[in-house]
Amino acid sequence: MSVLVTQQAPDFHSTAVLADGQIVEDFQLSSLKGQKIVLFFYPLDFTFVCPSEILAHHHRVAAFAERGAQLVGVSIDSRHTHNAWRNTDVNDGGIGAIDFPLVSDMDHAIMDAYGIVHPEGTALRASFLIDENFVVRHQVVNDHPLGRNVDEMLRMVDALDFHTEHGEVCPAGWNKGDDGMKESAESVAEYLSKNAENL
Repeated sequence: MSVLVTQQAPDFHSTAVLADGQIVEDFQLSSLKGQKIVLFFYPLDFTFVCPSEILAHHHRVAAFAERGAQLVGVSIDSRHTHNAWRNTDVNDGGIGAIDFPLVSDMDHAIMDAYGIVHPEGTALRASFLIDENFVVRHQVVNDHPLGRNVDEMLRMVDALDFHTEHGEVCPAGWNKGDDGMKESAESVAEYLSKNAENL
């Protein structure tokens, strides 16, 4: 596994099913450059934890969009399987018409480039926050049984925006609206004097 934080995100071209249901042959990640991207990998369509994660992302599309962030999902399934999963009702184990692209990584090149290949040959549950300059700023990787907390990625987007806007750093447990810290001994001391007991 590789750590990509601080590096340019690996670009890719692949087939995908877009949010409007259109199947495209040449989706390119860098076409989204200039906005934040939340790129997340999951093992397989029509499985168990995966639909819960897809729907958790889908239910927060508007919250990510408000923050200028575009969601993109990736698995090793074909575009046809993605399309079939989108056309299967949630009550029947599908995901319905979700509001972000699902990319096909049938040759495994994308998950290999991101360094998140599971020993069984699928992707680990990995998420990457990519900034407007196409730099990876955050990544988290879970094993297959461990579903993600999508709200934590929203928190990371907020933290990145706060740092970009104010030039301050975000302490442990920081949430939007909380105080940050300047990168100085005095600022750390001031912050800890007010907040140390609640950390």
